[in-house]
Amino acid sequence: MAAQDRGINFVETKYFSFSNPLNEFFLESGEKFGPITLAYETYGELNEEKSNAILVLHALSGDAHVAGFHKGENDPGWWDAMVGPGKGLDTEKYFVICSNILGGCKGSTGPSSINPRTNKQYGLDFPIITVKDIVNAQCHLINHLGIHKLLTVIGGSMGGMQVLQWAVSYPDRICSAIPIATALKHEPQQIAFNEVGRQAIMADPNWEMGNYYGHSVPAKGLSVARMIGHITYMSDISMGEKFGRNVKANKEQFKFSPEFEVEGYLKYRGDNFVKRFDANSYLYITKAIDRFDLLNGKKLGDVFKALKAKILVIAFKSDWLYPAYQSLEIVKACKLAGVDSSYCEISSTYGHDAFLLEIEEESQLIRDFLKTVSKR
Repeated sequence: MAAQDRGINFVETKYFSFSNPLNEFFLESGEKFGPITLAYETYGELNEEKSNAILVLHALSGDAHVAGFHKGENDPGWWDAMVGPGKGLDTEKYFVICSNILGGCKGSTGPSSINPRTNKQYGLDFPIITVKDIVNAQCHLINHLGIHKLLTVIGGSMGGMQVLQWAVSYPDRICSAIPIATALKHEPQQIAFNEVGRQAIMADPNWEMGNYYGHSVPAKGLSVARMIGHITYMSDISMGEKFGRNVKANKEQFKFSPEFEVEGYLKYRGDNFVKRFDANSYLYITKAIDRFDLLNGKKLGDVFKALKAKILVIAFKSDWLYPAYQSLEIVKACKLAGVDSSYCEISSTYGHDAFLLEIEEESQLIRDFLKTVSKR
């Protein structure tokens, strides 16, 4: 069987805890926080030199399960087409790591975790976090795995922001970086979409100022937030091709029940999201990416001035959530700082979701790029 025909079979989620109350983790705000647990999964084997490690960084609703299957489950990891033997991130060559972020709800410490000081879920007692805090927590995990320098860090959307933060916070700990469909900072329109989603959650009477654990969850608010988000992940072309103005076959009798297929699809996506995601995590994570701003008063040429790593920036023509001009700003910042960088804009009609769907072309770009990094 050819390598490209094989996939990762079963994988188990692991857990790493650090920062007990005697050695608390300092957040960017200056607040001390701990203990912290990060859920993570690994694929492939770490070589003797520990030089083949790749850190995959997930987007807003992602988790540590990037590839393969959990026992008893039928759905593969969220980037299974990219990670595995013979794939873009070839696990016969590389040791791939993916962790659920700090603030998440799939095994890592977040608002739905138990606060050891109260023995209740944190809720809104969970501190405000930033992308920098998320990356600092990941660095503890990489240290725990005994890896001094990562071959590359890669991720799309919010994952791309983490890639960029790694390049700024730990320039000596990475050989290369691949930010995909992302930006140096959130612009007003991006913040606006997230704020509408947050307001939908907080307007749900079941939200109860974040104290809904053990009671009815704010399902309607979180579902609407996801529906809003999902619209931004697609493009007008992809929505037209997928749905057109097609009407549902089994229309409900209520006057304002979903009539068009696109309405039913959004409701389906929203309802399913509620089953797997925590509303408070959604609030905290979207606020973290809205506050993300690597410029933060700096000149563009100073952002990556300490970076010696090689950068591949990937964007998509139909992505209107993170339009290509924002990726070009990353490239410009790299060029001004003298960073070895390249840029590829993939022609796709999938919109922002293209980074999860345009696997063939992305994989070829990533494979070729990693060959040049491995030779260093």
